[in-house]
Amino acid sequence: MSISKNTQKKIFSKESITSIILVVIVFILDRVSKTTIINSQEKNQSIYINDYLNFDLVWNTGISFGLLSQNANLYYHLITLLIFTIIIFLIYLITKADFMEKILFSLILGGAIGNFYDRLFYFAVPDFIDFHIDNYHWFTFNIADIFISIGIILIIIKDLILKKK
Repeated sequence: MSISKNTQKKIFSKESITSIILVVIVFILDRVSKTTIINSQEKNQSIYINDYLNFDLVWNTGISFGLLSQNANLYYHLITLLIFTIIIFLIYLITKADFMEKILFSLILGGAIGNFYDRLFYFAVPDFIDFHIDNYHWFTFNIADIFISIGIILIIIKDLILKKK
């Protein structure tokens, strides 16, 4: 089986290489942050940043921001399968997208791969960013969740602006 020259040009284009690099950067930032917080938590150290932000490890078996967290294996495996399917779909979207969309989908893909990696190796995702005001705490999240959210928000904004034109 050989790859056509046209396919090779697409794979090795500046846009594709930029997307791959961006996915890798997001993944590495996510891994480094999670490894750092896991190592500090092994020493029972919560990291106090200020009155509104702490880094405190929470193991999440659900989806982003702790939603759908369940102890049941069936839910966990179904969510993991869904995330894997989304990753494949994101790769497909990146191959079909224009440059700006490739960048945005790459942010989402890098974060999704980071959380998927954790699900495979830890059977849970380490969340640690805890925003709070007094006793009200937002969902605990991680760097991968930030990139996923930024990518989704920017895609929505881009689509809203283009629809108005």
